[in-house]
Amino acid sequence: MYLKQISYSNFRCLEDTKTELDRNFNLIYGKNGQGKTSFIEAVHFLATGKSFRTKKTKELFRYNRNRVTVFGKYVNKNNEENILAVDVNEERKDFYINKNKNRYIDYVGLLNIISFIPEDIEIITGNPGIRRNFFNYEISQAKKEYLKSIVDFEKILKTRNKLIKEKKTHEDIYKIYNDKFIEEGTEIIVYRREFIKKISILLNLNYRKLFDQKSELKLKYVCFLGDIERKSKDEIKEKFKENVKRKNEREKFIGYSLTGPQKDDFIFELNGRNAKSFSSQGEKKSIIFSLKISEIDMLVKEKNEYPVFIMDDIASYFDEIRKKSILDYFVNKKIQCFITSTEDLNIKGKRFIIEKGKVTEDE
Repeated sequence: MYLKQISYSNFRCLEDTKTELDRNFNLIYGKNGQGKTSFIEAVHFLATGKSFRTKKTKELFRYNRNRVTVFGKYVNKNNEENILAVDVNEERKDFYINKNKNRYIDYVGLLNIISFIPEDIEIITGNPGIRRNFFNYEISQAKKEYLKSIVDFEKILKTRNKLIKEKKTHEDIYKIYNDKFIEEGTEIIVYRREFIKKISILLNLNYRKLFDQKSELKLKYVCFLGDIERKSKDEIKEKFKENVKRKNEREKFIGYSLTGPQKDDFIFELNGRNAKSFSSQGEKKSIIFSLKISEIDMLVKEKNEYPVFIMDDIASYFDEIRKKSILDYFVNKKIQCFITSTEDLNIKGKRFIIEKGKVTEDE
């Protein structure tokens, strides 16, 4: 899978343009503040409908504009060319597949993308919500069914919270939503457990291969129900029911749900110690990069195709030794990469110079 062409209109500081891309390496370089990160943000936005820099869509609009469009052509594993587009104004966001308007749930996962940006360190250092959001999206790229479960669960949770707050837990409608809450929540738990089990093995292998052969890296799924590692789906469901009953009176008093997979967390352990508290900044960066590589491996296993990879500011993020190791990895894997840098990295592929938002191919 690779992105063949991208064009955008009114996207941040970028000058409207259409750019033909390289099948393998695309280097975007120039001085700071010229729009390098905005360019790969546009690539990410095309693939996901979301920015990796902001949750406020209005921040994507060029000054004094109220609409953004991003359009692209990609080639899938069957060598078929398809068209994707996202059209955003102040009131709505529309998604198009081959010029036909589609739901977001059908759009996600068509152009798979893995991003590596400085802010990703928050996957380790940030709050549990950041980790849940991250893994929700990554599992959804591989498993469309999981995205549906997440969307359905969030609607159910919202209604359940409303009924608790309005003190309607004795009514039949609450019982219906409570059953749905447990049913869909159980599905999410099982998906998460299986995904983390698989990716944790890959994570350790990639970390040792790329950074430190003597270390042991684990990713643990911390389920709100406690240890569910060896429990069947039915056993998890029963444990969930018991947990809901136990929290029932407290929920009535507080006014919202105190249990459920929206309370889950994920922990990285390097050599038996929580990376959030004990790992150095360099180790944390290496853990996150290993995680991203493991995501690629997972997508290849699940969907039999490589995703697009974007990396922001590689020159300042890794030293020369690690930088060379990383670039060699991508050369050998033949993955389409978009890399930003303040310097020319002398890699084979297309080089784009960006200055004041204008992207020009460097011959």
